[in-house]
Amino acid sequence: MASHKHERTAQAIKEAVAAIISREVKDPRLGFVSVTKVDLARDLSQAKIYISVYGSEEDKKNSFIALNSAKGFIKGELASRVKLRIMPELYFVEDPSIEYGARIMEILEGLKKEAGENESES
Repeated sequence: MASHKHERTAQAIKEAVAAIISREVKDPRLGFVSVTKVDLARDLSQAKIYISVYGSEEDKKNSFIALNSAKGFIKGELASRVKLRIMPELYFVEDPSIEYGARIMEILEGLKKEAGENESES
């Protein structure tokens, strides 16, 4: 039962942080970001917020700088949206899974083209 509540809390934090970042944070350094996952410590003292940034390495760097500088604002907004006894400390972490998936698709497309070229040569 406790793990179900824990998962619901993580999901609520994920949705709230995503809304805050997209609608409330007005930092020009912030690029196109997605909140992909939230891992909560068992005691709810820490929340790792996994962020995927679409763009170049410079865009990623600037987006994480913007997120870290807005951390206090995000935490305050989160406290007003998600009612918790203790508001967790927020840590923004890069989530490479979307890039990883795109790279796999790129490799598969390359293999598909290569297989098509080999068939036409035969």
